[in-house]
Parts: sequence; C-alpha cells; structure tokens
Amino acid sequence: MNVAPSPASLRGWSEEEWRIRCDLAALYRLCAHHRWTDWIFTHISARIPGPEHHFLLNRYGVMHHEMKASDLVKIDVQGNPVDPPPADWNPADGPLVNAAGFVIHSAVHMAREDAHFVIHTHTRDGVAVSAQRDGLLPISQHSMRFWGHLAYHDYEGVALDEDERVRLVVDLGSHNAMVLRNHGLLVCGGDAAEAYDLLYYLERACSAQIAAQAGGAGLVLPPVAVREKVAQQFQAERYRKNRTVGWRSALRLIENDRDDYRA
Repeated sequence: MNVAPSPASLRGWSEEEWRIRCDLAALYRLCAHHRWTDWIFTHISARIPGPEHHFLLNRYGVMHHEMKASDLVKIDVQGNPVDPPPADWNPADGPLVNAAGFVIHSAVHMAREDAHFVIHTHTRDGVAVSAQRDGLLPISQHSMRFWGHLAYHDYEGVALDEDERVRLVVDLGSHNAMVLRNHGLLVCGGDAAEAYDLLYYLERACSAQIAAQAGGAGLVLPPVAVREKVAQQFQAERYRKNRTVGWRSALRLIENDRDDYRA
C-alpha cells in the first residue's frame, strides 16, 4: 500500500513542528475570523521545542486570513531565518519577518519557557482600554477573570529597540496577559488553546468596557472579594478542561469553509 508522505517530511520538519505550525496558522485564521487583525501588522508566534530556542513568526505581508502552516518563518533569537527563504521571496520587496514583531515576541519566548504561544493585537477596543489611565476595569465577568492576573507595560515607541525586551518581560512577570499601554494587548499560553482562550476573554472584556462607558451611566464595580472569587474560578482545573473543548469548537469556525491552513 502506498502511503503519501506527510507535509512535514516533504519540508524537512519534524511531525511535532508541523503540528505546532498548524495550530499557529489556525490562530491566525481565528484572529481574522474575529476581526482582531490590523492589516499586515500584529503577530502570533510559537516556540519550537529544543535547545536551539527557535520560534515561528508570520511571513511579513501574508494576511491573517490566508495564513498557512508553510507560510510561517522559523527564526532564531537574533531574528534570523533558520530555513532557506521561500523561492518566491524577493529581498527588494521587504524583510521576511517584521522587526517589531520579533522584538516583542522574542522577549517573551526567551524569558518564559512556558510561553509556547504568544499573541499580540491592536484591536480598536483593546487599544482604547490600553489608553485609559485605570486600564481594564472589573465590571464584567470577562474582565474579572483577569483580576490580579493582568500586567501593564508603558509605551516606549514602535518596538524596534531590543533593550526594551528587558523591561517588557519584567513587567509581564509570571502573568499570561498584559496590556501594552497606548498600544494593544498581549497574551501567552502553554498551547494554542490557552492562548486563544485568554485573548478571547481579554478582547471581550475590553469591548464590554468601552460599550459600558459609552452608555454614559455610572458603572457598578463588584466588591474585591467577588473579583477574587471569579479569578479563582477561572484558574480551576475544571475550567482548564473546558478550554480544550472550546479550542476544538473554535477550529470549526475556520474549517467549515476551508481547512487549507494545514498546507
């Protein structure tokens, strides 16, 4: 019986790397589905297991909705591509990966061994909350999930200076979600399901806050004890299991029409 070779073997990648590539491409498609994109900017990255500390980043110029596993570029901690560039890439057209994306994502991957997937967004409501002095307010169940679990990093300009990486990871600490002030949002997770789940709730929390403030009425802030209770409920093992179910369901959002992200 003839067995077709896997896409991974055809490109010289391990099956584990191919699985990570497919999950990462799915995250890009899901961000497009939810309209969390910002043209060709903002990035999602994934760590490749191994001592080399390589990670995957989107090929610059490929839109989120068209991302495929093979479009992702494997780079080292200096931002240099590891594999030969694609045959259709012309250096005159621009860099293979975005410099600002490298600075932010490499900072997190280098400092946090548990941060296998990192997502950064510039959504309207995320940027709006990032520009507010009090940041994310505990006014919804979505936002109270992050009570005591949300970091903040002050804006320093377009993230092109590698020395900002030190300050960024100090501000992130052990948290898995961060507001980049005057800039946007960032989440990291041990797998694609966790990263997606965190971003979904953080984006929804920001949207609820902007909508509530637009209503013009006074806002209700639950007692601190209630905020802490909600945050603990989302940390429970029972919710962690729900996250896996949610990820499988989310994939159907992009697979019902086309599943070529696995190409």
